[in-house]
Amino acid sequence: MALKIKLQRGGATHNPIYRVVIAEARGRRDGRFVEKLGTYIPRAKGQQIELTLDVERADYWTSVGATPTDTCRALIKRARKEGAAVAVEATA
Repeated sequence: MALKIKLQRGGATHNPIYRVVIAEARGRRDGRFVEKLGTYIPRAKGQQIELTLDVERADYWTSVGATPTDTCRALIKRARKEGAAVAVEATA
């Protein structure tokens, strides 16, 4: 059972909302999933993308053998970067 970290599409036409999920690699795009890691809204109001992601769980799943898609790899990297920025602001 090969697992992937991938995006699952939801939302309305021309207004997508994606879930970042752990699912089987051969499964359908919007099919069953093992765990939901977060959400990604690329067209949020104010043109600022909205990303909520549990980076610790993503790290756990990659350590177990789940491979992220290219887009999810970029989103995890962005979430890690934003989390570090928030942590620096909290200590300042």
